[in-house]
Amino acid sequence: MFSYITTIVLLSVLGIGAGVATILENDFGTSTARVLVYGHWWYEVVLTLTSINLIGIMISRKMYKKFNGRTLFHFSFVVMLLGATMTRYMGYEGIMHIREGQTQSDMVSLEPYIIAMIEKGDKRYKATFQKEFSAIGDNSFTYTMDYGEKSMTISMSSYKFVKDGQSQTNIVGMDITIGDETKNITLSGTRGATGEKQKLEFISGEKVVLSYGSKMMSVPFAIRLNDFKLDRYPGSDAPSSYASEVTVLDKDIKKDYRIYMNSTLKHGGYQFFQSSYDQDEQGTVLSVNNDPGTTPTYIGYFLLTLGLLMNLFDSKSRFSRLSRYIKQSVGLFAIAMVVLVAQPSYAQDNKTEENRTEYFETFKQNSTDVSKMFGQLVVQSSMGRMKPLDTLNLEIVQKLTRKSSFLGFSADQIVLGMLTRPEMWGDVKMITIKTPKLKKFLGVDESRKYIAFNEVFVDGEYKLAQQSKKANAISPNHRGTYEKDILKIDEKLSIAFQVFQGNLFRIYPQDSNNTDNKWSNPLDAIKNFTGQNKEVVEQMTRGFVGSVVDNNWEKATQYLGFISMYQHKLGGDAMISDKLVRAEIFFNKLGIFPNLTLLYIFSGLILFSIAFVGVFRQKDLSPKIFATILAVLGLFFVAHTFGLGLRWYISGHAPWSDTYESLVYIAWSAMAAGLFFFRRSIFALSATVTMAGIFMFTAHLSGIDPQITNLVPVLKSYWLTIHVSIITGSYGFLAIGAMLGFVVMVLFIARDDKRPHIDKTIYQLSAINEVALIVGLSMLVVGNFIGGVWANESWGRYWGWDPKETWAYVSIVVYIIVLHLRFIKPLNNPFVFAVASTLAFGAILMTYFGVNFYLSGMHSYATGDPVPVPTWVYVLCGLIFVVIAISLRKRELKADF
Repeated sequence: MFSYITTIVLLSVLGIGAGVATILENDFGTSTARVLVYGHWWYEVVLTLTSINLIGIMISRKMYKKFNGRTLFHFSFVVMLLGATMTRYMGYEGIMHIREGQTQSDMVSLEPYIIAMIEKGDKRYKATFQKEFSAIGDNSFTYTMDYGEKSMTISMSSYKFVKDGQSQTNIVGMDITIGDETKNITLSGTRGATGEKQKLEFISGEKVVLSYGSKMMSVPFAIRLNDFKLDRYPGSDAPSSYASEVTVLDKDIKKDYRIYMNSTLKHGGYQFFQSSYDQDEQGTVLSVNNDPGTTPTYIGYFLLTLGLLMNLFDSKSRFSRLSRYIKQSVGLFAIAMVVLVAQPSYAQDNKTEENRTEYFETFKQNSTDVSKMFGQLVVQSSMGRMKPLDTLNLEIVQKLTRKSSFLGFSADQIVLGMLTRPEMWGDVKMITIKTPKLKKFLGVDESRKYIAFNEVFVDGEYKLAQQSKKANAISPNHRGTYEKDILKIDEKLSIAFQVFQGNLFRIYPQDSNNTDNKWSNPLDAIKNFTGQNKEVVEQMTRGFVGSVVDNNWEKATQYLGFISMYQHKLGGDAMISDKLVRAEIFFNKLGIFPNLTLLYIFSGLILFSIAFVGVFRQKDLSPKIFATILAVLGLFFVAHTFGLGLRWYISGHAPWSDTYESLVYIAWSAMAAGLFFFRRSIFALSATVTMAGIFMFTAHLSGIDPQITNLVPVLKSYWLTIHVSIITGSYGFLAIGAMLGFVVMVLFIARDDKRPHIDKTIYQLSAINEVALIVGLSMLVVGNFIGGVWANESWGRYWGWDPKETWAYVSIVVYIIVLHLRFIKPLNNPFVFAVASTLAFGAILMTYFGVNFYLSGMHSYATGDPVPVPTWVYVLCGLIFVVIAISLRKRELKADF
């Protein structure tokens, strides 16, 4: 019971069970996962046995005799499990709905119940039976309700699970028996909502009412909703924040509170947090939580964090011993970079070559200054973010051409040209196209990479109308490259059309006193504005476009000045400062992150080449070269840091709030880990730069949007900033560990009696790998539990088995297993550790990508059908397993530390 083998088995069961539960939840609903795993007795038994095992090992190893970080953070898990137990068996949650001006003390339970009420003469009886159903497995039940001297039996006769999108409904058939009489009814309901009531009458005189769903509960005080307030981002329906102004009425106590996202009301042992609101914005929905387990859980979090920090600085800890071992060896490295630039060619069509050439040459030479000024105007996005037009222009051109400039024109010039001379730019081949089948369908040469907007229309008819309709009807998982390219072309054509029409350019505010701060595009402004504003907008728009068409650049500059003055005068609170506009344009021109992607990837490849050559030739580079290259890598890191800081300043929030930003941040954390902790080893630096390059490359794939966006209300929290920065920062260390594990396996393949120095390198890299995993796991654990604090402060519970937090928990379990394999003698060797550290990163990838795009949940970006898994993922997985299989035959190497 107290062996490490038992520890590994129990942890494996916990991790596998939780991972499977997330898949069950995605396919069969939350209740199925709760019934079969999270809330089932078998999972609670395994958790209890794991705690007993942990306590037994601490006693057998006499860890209680030494007050150090290792003892503290191991003991903290026992404290946290105690808090979780109190939450599980003593806590409860509910939902309270209040309209403005109303006072409320009642709420509905979050847990579902079978609710039975019996009326017999002048007496009434009521009973509730907590019951949650699973979409698969056995749901049968039999409940007995005693009333007076008689009893009623409720048993299940049938069950059906219905899932419609994100909504899930249980349809339950029940047999109701009183005496010798049995009646059958069908109830439908779900978790967190009251169910429809069904009435029965029995011959013996009983009137029975049954329902399935939430039961009514109450709190020992009342809350009055004085006012509900919702603020939106300028010119958008997207909420920026919403809050409930309430008064707590408790005997002699009468106190006002403001409940909003990340700010809960705590009173009388209850927490109230802002959950939702009525569509007419006249009522609020509060989630209510009563959890006596919060305090011991927080104590456990504190002990855990303190213990992990103490462990990192304890001179006798495993971490410190490994660090000393690593310092005994110094590795060298070198780096180089390659930059490739390609230019496409002009499109040629039926218009006279002379006119076309004259227009484009004149426009390219003379529009530079005007286009730059054009890019400095402020535009409002559909989600209400205010940004320079330069940013929108860049997004448009990148979407159409996959480049930030094209044909020698800047993004500002291209969009300015499309807006003012659509008849010319409609013939420019600038829309990317890939599949030969689609090129053939459109009648263009297969060697071409671009098509023109006008090539997809014949006599005003859209060639791809039917093809696009068919492609949209196909599930994303079954779409081929042909269908995908059709939909991409369709989207790009739509964007180009909107640019030609001017629909995307919401540059005109209507009035500084306009409460919704909504801006309009030129056509809508001319159509909908009234009075002097309408006249001014029409004059400025027609004057500017006409000046550009007539090549009167001086006059065009004057009109741009007028538009800018108009924005500053009537923009109100929505208008951003000139300083912020210049900063974002500067950020766009630098293109820091795309450029760093190339540098990281090529640097990593070259570093690995030099590292392997050094191992086989046993020849080091000079210290001067080492210092020079380290300085160059340092410059890359400084540029990366500057880019993140600038994006933070522009967006107004920490740059890790979406997929793109978090990938860029993980790459930064990997570079920080390598440069500050593992710079002595060429292989560690190679792994660092390569993993940074991989994450940056992934961030710039076409499926990931790099746009800066506004935050949803719940993400506006300092706890979130700390949580995400630590937990995604841990991914950098764990990624380095995975890469080092792979490198070690490659070195195992190269092992030979004539190359004994390879074994030394394996030991060194294994030590670095273990240090990386210790730091990464520590950050992952601390970051995950800080996320629990954020969740508790935001919506009143620190753990909810959401797929994201569940897979973070699975990742923690996986890496705990990896770092404790050394306590099992047959598994205490570099080969096993290398394989385990490489495969363990799969849990991180599932946490990050799998949950985000394939599982449903509050952290998920997945909607509808999941996107297909890219082919390269299968290739990479196959490569890893091939390397494991080949290196297996030379695996015999004992642990050295």
